[in-house]
Amino acid sequence: MPELPEVEALAHHLREYAVGRVIARLDVAAISAIKTFDPPFTALQGLSVTGADRHGKFLDVDVDGLHLVIHLARAGWLRWSDELPKAPPKPGRGPLALRVHLDDGSGFDLTEAGTKKGLAVYVVRDPRDVPGIARLGPDALSLDRDALAGVLADQGGRLKNTLTDQRVIAGIGNAYSDEILHYAKLSPFKTANKLTDDELDRLAEAMNVILTDAVGRSVGQKAATLKAEKRSGMRVHARTGMPCPVCGDTIAEVSFADKSFQYCPTCQTGGKRLSDRRMDRLLK
Repeated sequence: MPELPEVEALAHHLREYAVGRVIARLDVAAISAIKTFDPPFTALQGLSVTGADRHGKFLDVDVDGLHLVIHLARAGWLRWSDELPKAPPKPGRGPLALRVHLDDGSGFDLTEAGTKKGLAVYVVRDPRDVPGIARLGPDALSLDRDALAGVLADQGGRLKNTLTDQRVIAGIGNAYSDEILHYAKLSPFKTANKLTDDELDRLAEAMNVILTDAVGRSVGQKAATLKAEKRSGMRVHARTGMPCPVCGDTIAEVSFADKSFQYCPTCQTGGKRLSDRRMDRLLK
């Protein structure tokens, strides 16, 4: 799933390559991805791309005051092309959801792999008209230590779940929360509002270091290389069974019905392995 660093990099890419270009045509290939009808998508045709921004994990393309807002969900992606095919795509075939043609022949495709579709595209007058943006908590990179403490003060759930709840903190998903917790040497199952002062210090530092580093590595990359760049920077996420780069212990995993997360028992849980059962805290 694209998270804060990758969406920031995509916004940077569009600012570099799309701003100043006119939208010549939009081809809708997956009606299910289109979440708004007023303004219509055709209202973007003939208008200029004037900016690109990010709200949490939402990508916001400013088109002369209208906003093309994109949420890539778990398996969505933006694929840039210097020369798009001129023939309209056939709806309902393949991963393509939307194609945006610019006046110089370049543009981008929004695609989504797999059968479970979650990619969402909106055309709105104000980004806050998108329900997911209206509900966002503060951006993860905007929080210093004291602000983070305030955000967590009334969060009694597990720390892993809190970090990935976009209503609490915007921008962090499954992968970077694994990396942040590993850097901070904190258990994913710690209670969010019961961290000590030292643990809060470590968590705030980890969020800043991990996300800032990931943004630095991602921005300037072409869209086609961002996924590989993200994987290459991971120390624990998706590395089940491999040695921890800090202590050498074997990276462990907790699996749920539709996702999993990884952690180091030595670095994060005092050598104890977390149970895969949702209601258990630690194996006895």
